[in-house]
Amino acid sequence: MTDSDISDPIRIVVVDDQELVRAGLRPLAERSGDIVVVGEAADGRSGLSRVRELRPDVVLMDIRMPVMDGLEATRQIVADAALDGIRVLILTTFDEDDHVYDAIRAGASGYLLKDVSPDDLRTAIRTVAAGDSLLSPTVTASVMRAVASGAGRLPDQTPLAGLSEREREVLTLVGRGLTNDEIATELFLSPATSRTYVSRLLGKLDRRDRVALVVLAYETGLVEPER
Repeated sequence: MTDSDISDPIRIVVVDDQELVRAGLRPLAERSGDIVVVGEAADGRSGLSRVRELRPDVVLMDIRMPVMDGLEATRQIVADAALDGIRVLILTTFDEDDHVYDAIRAGASGYLLKDVSPDDLRTAIRTVAAGDSLLSPTVTASVMRAVASGAGRLPDQTPLAGLSEREREVLTLVGRGLTNDEIATELFLSPATSRTYVSRLLGKLDRRDRVALVVLAYETGLVEPER
């Protein structure tokens, strides 16, 4: 692939307090030519400034950083209407349940560990840039464990009050990690109808993306964490 083949490369900002990590991520992300690193930052506060200045498509965000951590930076990006459409992909060495759950609740569209393969890294960037969300099976399991840690509280199903039975079925399958095509097969729907149901759920439940639907499915008890 050459530069002339690319009309609109995906623009990313890398926010990580380790210079070596930032230097290593740039060539890995840019290898295929359809992704370009337009900026870097070494902490959440300066990362937030760079994001406001450069308006990238995707932010690769570390969690543990000085001055402002990646969770707070993510919250501020997601809450800023002027930054609407900018997606945050958490990339960290830490996979503790509380970090995963907090990152997703902060509004991150995906969560990857830094030992991810270069191909999977680029695929993840493309996925969230396209408006989709990304949770690996390992991360989904962490979300389940985090929700399970709140066992003892009764699930609050109030957010589900306005959903039809079919919409509840679709939300349940989203929570179990099924893709739109897999949901279509499970419920004997066309893929287009499956996508329509997921889009409708995002609107009715006022959720940013599919990741938020996964969390909601567990929090409301539609899907129960494995013990």
